[in-house]
This record gives sequence, structure tokens and C-alpha cells, in this order.
Amino acid sequence: MSRILLVDADAFFVAVARAVDPDGAGRAVRLIVGGRPGSRGVVCSASYETRALGVRSGMPIAQALRLCPDAMCVPVPRTACSDTSRAIRGVLDGFTPLVEAASIDEWYLDLSGTEALYHHEAIEDTARRIREAVLAATGMRVSIGVGPNKLVAKLAVERAKPKPGTGATGVHVVPDDGVRAFMATLDLADIPGIGPKLQEKLRSVGLERVRDVMDAAPADLARWLGRETAYRVCRKAQGESDAAVEPRAPARQVSREETFDRDISDPKALRRELRQLAQRAAADLRGDRLSARTITVKVRDQRFTTRTASRTFDEPIESDAAVARAAEALLEALRERWTTPARLAGVALSNFVPMRDSEQLAMFATPTPRAPAGAAPESPKDRALSRAVDRVREKFGDGSIGAGAPRTAPLGEKGARKPR
Repeated sequence: MSRILLVDADAFFVAVARAVDPDGAGRAVRLIVGGRPGSRGVVCSASYETRALGVRSGMPIAQALRLCPDAMCVPVPRTACSDTSRAIRGVLDGFTPLVEAASIDEWYLDLSGTEALYHHEAIEDTARRIREAVLAATGMRVSIGVGPNKLVAKLAVERAKPKPGTGATGVHVVPDDGVRAFMATLDLADIPGIGPKLQEKLRSVGLERVRDVMDAAPADLARWLGRETAYRVCRKAQGESDAAVEPRAPARQVSREETFDRDISDPKALRRELRQLAQRAAADLRGDRLSARTITVKVRDQRFTTRTASRTFDEPIESDAAVARAAEALLEALRERWTTPARLAGVALSNFVPMRDSEQLAMFATPTPRAPAGAAPESPKDRALSRAVDRVREKFGDGSIGAGAPRTAPLGEKGARKPR
């Protein structure tokens, strides 16, 4: 019997924001996480009391405050969120080696075949022990959905969340023989992978609930939707999924971006903002014990036109200085023929390899007068300095030390892609 769990941290960003600022955000019943009042950011998360008034993730802060004017707004505590996510993952790894991070606040666990290990206790009891362990170790509350596959577990966790008025207890189990009855209670729009366009097409032929698909003849579904779409919708409606829990599914990229409170037209100010984003992305990268070979810079102007430029190095980089230099060079390439004020900037790192041992590299490195074309613009000293800064921040907090402005990288470096 497959025993797949989805562990979902309850109102994750709100909970972390409250933990970081117990005397401020911690006391706010109506809380919005995503930006300060007057900013042009969007809602990352909101407390359940705020959501009850219509505030949703992705909504502009200004619109959210019109719906809930007495809500407190705070920026996303990114470093604390990353640290908390890793702490929760550490607890889950103690229950099974088969843990897959679906996002910063969601993890799939495969407990299939572990019945003897847990003395044949009911899976609901195991799930409750997991909740208690996470709470004890991190102070975070999680909800857990259990099912025979990832799709059903994902849907079950929504029933598990103890939202006001639902009576939910934090765990919801869908047994193998209860999948069809559980799925019949859902709308098709509840199912992951059935997006707005497909929902509209389904509604046009009278299909809104999962039960509507179950009751329809397969031949009619194929005629209305097309054979492939009908097959996919039927499988989802039956709660069928072959996706396995992949414990080592790597992240595709590490990124940081920011929508500015005011458009930035000063090149120096934009470079300064980009340096800060680059340094934060580099710190996130090192926190995951990774280095990256590819860096991408994104800038969106006041007309909402987005331009990107990328560079891939022969050797991976991880230090604040190297990432910032590369980001600035890409920014200069983007702005050669473009001077419109910027409303958003972002830095993404990808093409990962495991982090190198900077101390050993520093010990055996041979100085060269000039790095070859395509080589990473990073020295062992850069790596050692960034790791030293990480240790200081880990011990004394994020605000305990800051990085200075790195030397600006030269223009026209090989590998920079022209803006598009």
C-alpha cells in the first residue's frame, strides 16, 4: 500500500513573520506579508482573518489594503523563511529518507513499506507525531494530507488545514478504498493541472465538478475535449497519478527579485539595488551548499517590458563578490540601448554543482596573471570571505555585517547574451 504524505506549513510566511517580530507582526491579527504600505509589491501571504476579507496571494498591496485597511503590512523575512524551511526539512528527514521539497513550505514524504518501522500504527497517528515533532523543533504548525499518491495527498492537505470554521484538525487521510468518494466531493478547479483555460472549456460543455466527469460517457468526453485532454482529465478526476516522490529533485534556480517602491532611473542606484539582490541570491545558494555556473539578470521597466541577459561560466561561482560583478556586467549589457526607468530587478542563479571546498582550493591554487576567457571571475579569497560573512550572520543575525560594493565588472565579457 502506498502511503504518500504532503506536509504543508500553515500560513508559512505569516508564521515566520510573526516569529521574527513577536511584538509587531506577532500581535497583528490581520497581517499581510509582501511589502510595506505604499509599496508596489504584491501579497505573498496573509493571515486567515485577512483572507476572509478577500485578500489573496499575488494581489497588489494597495488593493489588499483597500479590502482590509486595518491590516499590518510587512516585507517577506526571506532569510528567516529559508532557515525555517531547512529546519522543517531536517525534522522530516528523520521520519523517512524519501522527502521531496515541492516548495519552500511543502514537502512530499513516501512512507510506503514503513509499517513495521512504526509498529504498524495507523498512518494518521504517524502523521500526528510528525506534526508534533515539527512544532517542538521549529515552533511551526503544519498540516498533513495522506493518500495513495501525490495528487490525492495534495488535495487532502487542503481538507486538513485548520482554517476557522472548518473543524479540521491538521491531518486528513484518504484511504485507498476512499479515493473515488473523496474525489467526488471536489470541483474540477480544485485539481492541480486543470487551469483557467481548461476550466473554461470544461464549463462550456457542462463539466464543473469531478462528479460530472465521473458520470459522463468516455466517448462524449473525447468528442467534447479531444482524446488526450479527456484521458488526462479522467485520470485526475479518478485521483490517479504515477508521479513518484523524488527526494533529490534539485532546485532549478535560486533567485531574488524586488519591485521598487518608485521607478529607478539613476544607473548608480539601480546597480546598488542589483548588488544587494545578487548578494542575497548568493547567500541563499551557499545555504543550499551549491555553486552555480549560470547567472541571469532581469529588469522590468515602467512600461512593463521585461528584458533579461544571462552568462554561463566555465567554472561555478558562489561568492557575493563574483555574483555581484557578473550581475553588474549583465546589467550594463541590458542598458546599452535602453534607459527607461526600472520598476523591478532580479538575479537568478542556475546550472548548479555541489559547493566547492574553498579552503582546499585556496591552499593549492596557483595564481595566474589573468583568468582565461570563460573562466569564473572568482578567487578562493572571494569564497572564503563570503563563507566567513555567512558564519558571522548565522551567529549574530543578518544585520550584523554588510558587504561593500564590489569592483564593477568590465563590459563585453564573453558569454553575455544580448538583451531580448
